[in-house]
Amino acid sequence: MTTLNPSITRWQGIGLLATALLGTSVFILPQLTVSMAGAGAMWAWGLLILAMLPITLVFAQLGRRYPSAGGPAYFVAQAFGTRAGAAVGLVFLFAAPVGLPAAMMMTFEFVHALVPLSPAATLLAQLGVLMAMVGLNLRGVQLSGRLQFGLTLVILAVMVGIAVLVFGRADVSLAPLGESWQRGAMLAAAGVAIWSYLGVEAMSHLSAEFRSPERDFVPAMLWATVLVGGIYLCGTALVLALPQGEGLAMVALFDLSLGGGGAWVIGLLGILAGIATMNTYLNAMSRLIWSLSQQGYLPSVLAPLNRHRVPQRALLGLAGVLASSLLVAYLTGLDFDVLLPWVNGLFVVIYLLAMAAGYKLLGGRYRWMALAGASFSALLGYALGWALIYGVGAMVLVLGWLSWLRRHPQPSPMERAGR
Repeated sequence: MTTLNPSITRWQGIGLLATALLGTSVFILPQLTVSMAGAGAMWAWGLLILAMLPITLVFAQLGRRYPSAGGPAYFVAQAFGTRAGAAVGLVFLFAAPVGLPAAMMMTFEFVHALVPLSPAATLLAQLGVLMAMVGLNLRGVQLSGRLQFGLTLVILAVMVGIAVLVFGRADVSLAPLGESWQRGAMLAAAGVAIWSYLGVEAMSHLSAEFRSPERDFVPAMLWATVLVGGIYLCGTALVLALPQGEGLAMVALFDLSLGGGGAWVIGLLGILAGIATMNTYLNAMSRLIWSLSQQGYLPSVLAPLNRHRVPQRALLGLAGVLASSLLVAYLTGLDFDVLLPWVNGLFVVIYLLAMAAGYKLLGGRYRWMALAGASFSALLGYALGWALIYGVGAMVLVLGWLSWLRRHPQPSPMERAGR
């Protein structure tokens, strides 16, 4: 059979997107935004939800009308040509040197909750985890999608349970939203919080697998966007209700609500979910490198597959970049809270291009939604400040590379084989 199985319902679609966006971030990002903006973190999350609604709606409409696994790259290609679409795919690769190390560092926050490690020991352990993931991927071994889905559902259940138990206590109350906070700090927190929604565009390629895409796909994406935002708002309110201290706030909240065991429960969930998320992105990015090399946009040396049908050179090259990034972060003292805005700036650029594609491809009120999405994306880019330079710089480098390829076209692997 060559057709997809249309089996996803509206509620299943909501669950798929919500679990894809939560991961371990729900245990970390609320605390990070509170440390940046205090009570203004609640307003930061509100601004982000407001910004993501038109962006999500445009992605949903593009996914419904132009279903493709290429996501934003495919939409931009349809609107502005294949080279423009390739540019988006190439820009996405620039997330690897900063995004994957940031995810590794966030995962090791949960390791530190269980086992205190020195910076050198942490680096060695991170490199060990990376080698294990590469070894699994080289043999074509993938973690079960159902396992990851179930793991995120457990994380969600733990989060909701903590909220019910903590806010049910008589000695806990929500910090007043009118508490003094600065607009600049609130915008900066919103810029960091974008990390929580990275991946909303990935749902766009699933529209063809909905049982009734015309009826259910767009509502599923919008409801999931609101649900995820509500969960992060809840987490932020929980952190604000807790006296600030050292370590992970969610561990302290778990201990407060259940009397202990937070380090082990939150720690193990965070480690497992972090490894699962990193493994997924390592796999996806290696395939993207392979695909772009097949099309002639990257060197053909990255194209061969091993006997397990895995793009081995692409995967090893990607692993080398990640290992180097972890080493640089160790030597310079960079932490994930510094790297997150760089990744977010990269995706702001991608979202702006996708909104431009939406404006050209969609009609009627959806053009206004695309303009609103582009405006909010620009506002979030402003909130990121200098961190946006990473995304803009990546686009400049990619455009320069594509310009060079236009003058010096490279034969694709298929063309080489035919010679």
